Amino acid sequence: MIRRTPMRYALISDIHANLPALQAVLASIAARGDVDATYHLGDLVGYAPWPHESVDTIRAAGIAGVAGNYDSTVAADYKHCGCKYEDARQEELSHLSYAWTREHVSRETKAFLAALPFRLDLRPNGGHAPGPRVILVHGTPTLNTLYWTADRPDDFCLKMAAQAGASAGDVICFGHTHVPWHREVGGIHFVNTGSVGRPKDGDWRAGYVVLTVDGSVLVEVVRVEYDVERAMEGIRQSELPDDFADQLRRGGSPRPDTNTGGDT
Repeated sequence: MIRRTPMRYALISDIHANLPALQAVLASIAARGDVDATYHLGDLVGYAPWPHESVDTIRAAGIAGVAGNYDSTVAADYKHCGCKYEDARQEELSHLSYAWTREHVSRETKAFLAALPFRLDLRPNGGHAPGPRVILVHGTPTLNTLYWTADRPDDFCLKMAAQAGASAGDVICFGHTHVPWHREVGGIHFVNTGSVGRPKDGDWRAGYVVLTVDGSVLVEVVRVEYDVERAMEGIRQSELPDDFADQLRRGGSPRPDTNTGGDT
């Protein structure tokens, strides 16, 4: 009998150009010493003033991942970021962020964002052996702009699983809402990895998930303190709205995770 060792993945999402948060999370992952591989779930840019530096950090670390809605729309020079808004002010701010990001990303950064795939499938047991799949997307397996929030019913989760071709034992991981959660339905695990650079659960600390697959599935949500004052000052010294700095300190709006999702 082949003895399988557990695979442990660090999953980071929604960095949104917050370089201090990204650096703190990568240092946290490295310090653990038990992570086999790190992947990102998209939205590398937007809302903070370090799009190049964040992308360069991901590239230098060799971290593979998928395209978030912000990544694919910036890369394509689309008319808006594919975000959803809760009020007129939020919409105004989101458009300002998108315009600033499009203006300040280089051709090289846009090319990197454009090359990100929509989906990645991981096979912890290797490609030659049966076993679970870990499916990585940004929003849902159908759209990277669709918000998959914790209050979605089980039927919605199973519908998304069917779209992904997932079955019992598989894990579907995603971000986009900036609020972490985990649920098992029909033997399939659904994991929202939260946000590195722009949390929206009322906790300002950067977040990521460590996923362990070893016959069973273990999901650990990790929060990391970072130099939020540096991030806030960077935003204030840029042409981005100061509102984005205030949102970092508050951990977004501390409201329930609902289907509206917000400006991501």
